[in-house]
Amino acid sequence: MTDTPSPAYQVLARKYRPETFADLVGQDAMVRTLKNAFEADRIAQAFVMTGIRGTGKTTTARIIAKGMNCIGPDGGGGPTTEPCGQCEHCVAIMEGRHVDVMEMDAASRTGVNDIREIIDSVRYRAASARYKIYIIDEVHMLSTSAFNALLKTLEEPPEHVKFIFATTEIRKVPVTVLSRCQRFDLRRIEPEEMIALMRKIASAEGAEIAEDALALITRAAEGSARDATSLLDQAISHGAGETTAEQVRAMLGLADRGRVLDLMDMILRGDAAAALTELSGQYAEGADPLAVLRDLAEITHWVSVVKITPDAAEDPTVSPDERSRGSQMAEALPMRVLTRMWQMLLKALEEVSAAPNAMMAAEMAIIRLTHVADLPTPEELVRKLQDTPPQPMPGGPGGGRAMQPAGAPVAQAAPVSATPRNGAGNAPTAALAQDIEQALARYPTFEHVVELIRAHRDVKLLVEVENGVRLVAYQPGRIEFTPTEQAPTDLAQRLGSRLQSWTGNRWAVSVVSDGKAPTIAEIRDAAELALKQEAEAHPLVQAVLAQFPKARITNIETPEQRAAQVETEALPEVEDEWDPFEDG
Repeated sequence: MTDTPSPAYQVLARKYRPETFADLVGQDAMVRTLKNAFEADRIAQAFVMTGIRGTGKTTTARIIAKGMNCIGPDGGGGPTTEPCGQCEHCVAIMEGRHVDVMEMDAASRTGVNDIREIIDSVRYRAASARYKIYIIDEVHMLSTSAFNALLKTLEEPPEHVKFIFATTEIRKVPVTVLSRCQRFDLRRIEPEEMIALMRKIASAEGAEIAEDALALITRAAEGSARDATSLLDQAISHGAGETTAEQVRAMLGLADRGRVLDLMDMILRGDAAAALTELSGQYAEGADPLAVLRDLAEITHWVSVVKITPDAAEDPTVSPDERSRGSQMAEALPMRVLTRMWQMLLKALEEVSAAPNAMMAAEMAIIRLTHVADLPTPEELVRKLQDTPPQPMPGGPGGGRAMQPAGAPVAQAAPVSATPRNGAGNAPTAALAQDIEQALARYPTFEHVVELIRAHRDVKLLVEVENGVRLVAYQPGRIEFTPTEQAPTDLAQRLGSRLQSWTGNRWAVSVVSDGKAPTIAEIRDAAELALKQEAEAHPLVQAVLAQFPKARITNIETPEQRAAQVETEALPEVEDEWDPFEDG
C-alpha cells in the first residue's frame, strides 16, 4: 500500500485570489461600471488598471478576460461579469495557460521589438476563444518607442483583440495611450473591509487570531490585500494555532503602541531619563529603534488629525485604549507642539536610517525631543518677557551711559576763497575759472568725494580714506587732513592724483598736524555702537538677555531699513494701458 502524496502547500495570497467580481474587495465603483458595460454590450477595446501594489490590478485583468471569453457550463454563454469558472476558457485563464490570453511583464520586456511581436500577432484571430486578449503588467516600464509603436494598433485594433494594462505609476503612461483606454483606479482597501477579509480567510484556514492582531496586520498592509494576506499567512505560522497581537508585533518588529504612547508622554513631559529607559526596554524586547520613531511620528500625525477632525479617532485599527489616550492628547496639546514634534521626528527618521548605530541615533533624537518639549511657544515667551521687569544693566539707563546719535556729520571747514592759477602761473580767464568752479561744484562736501571713490571701486583707497583721514578743512578742489597712525605716508599724493584723473581738475590735498575730528570709520562704528546700546536698553531685549545670558545681539535692523528693503523687494505696479479700441 502506497501513501497518497499530500498536495503542495499554496500560499494564502494565491489560494484566496479573487476569481469573480463578487470576490473583489473594496472596488465597488469599478465593478458596477464594468457590469453596466457588459450588459449594454459596450466593452471597451482597451482597459488600464492603476493603483498601489496588491489592490488586484492583474487579478482584475484576468477576471475581465474570463468574463469576455466565458461560454458558461453548457458552452452557449456570452460575455458576462459573472464568469462560471468551470468552462475550459475560465479554467485555462485562471491557471495562466490560455493560448489566446497572453500576459507580458513590461518590466522585463520594455523594447519596441517586444511590442512588434504583439502587433504582428493581432492580425490573426483567436485560436479557440471569443477574444484574443493581451494583458501587459507594469505598462509604464515600456520605452517611448514601444509606446509609439503600440499607438496605431491600440486606436484601431481588430474586433477580436482587447488590451488590458496594469500599472502602479499612471503618470508615466503617455497621455496618448491613456486617451485610448478606459481607465479604472483601484482604491486602497479600507481598514474595516480589510479586517473582515482577513477574519474570513483565517476562519477558512481554521486559525485562531486575535482581533488586535488583525488590526496590526491591517495597519502594516497599508491598503494592500496581497500584503495583508501574506502577513496573515506568516502570522498563522508564527502563532502555531492561536496568534496574539504580541506575536504579530514581534514578527513585524513593531513596538507596543501602548508603550509608544507612554514614551510620547515622557517626551512631552521633558523627562529624558524615563524616555531613554523606556526606549531601551522596547529595544531589549526586540523593537526596532526606527520602528519606534516611525510609530511616534504616526501617532503625532494621528493626534494632529484628531485635533482638527475628532471623527478620525474612530479608526478600527486603533484599540479603544489608544483612541481614548489619543483624544486626550489632542485636547491637551497645542497644534504648535504637535507640528514641531512632527518636523523633528521626520529629521530623526532620516538620521536613524543613515546612522551606523540606529539605537544611538534614536537615543540622541529622544534627548533632543525631550529638551525641546518643555520650551515655551513664541507667544508664551513674548508674554513671559513682557511680564518680566527689566533688569538694570551696567552702563544702561541709570548707569550713567549717554545715548549717542545714530550718526554724526563729517567735519567740514567753511569754504575759503582762492584764486586758481593756470599752467603758466598767470590768472586764468574769467570763463575758465567759472568752468572749473562749476565742475568742482559737483562735490560740495567731503561725502561726495568718498562716494566718488566708491563709484570708481577703488577699494584700497576707500578703506585708507575711511580709516586714515581726520578731516580738518574741505572745499571743492581743496582738502586738508591729519593722517591717523595707520594711514600710508603717500595717502595725500595718491588721493590728489586719483581725484584729478577722475574729475579732470587739479585738487590740492595737504596734510596738517592739528586735526582732532573722528574718521569716517570711527563715526560709523560709533553710530552702530549707539544703535546697539539703544537696543540693549529696550526692556524686552533686557528680559530676553536675562532669560538667556549667553545671547548676543548680532544684527540690528531699524524700521526705516526694513521699510526700504520691503520697498526694494516689492514688485513694481503695472498701470493699465488705455486701449483706444476697447470702448468700441
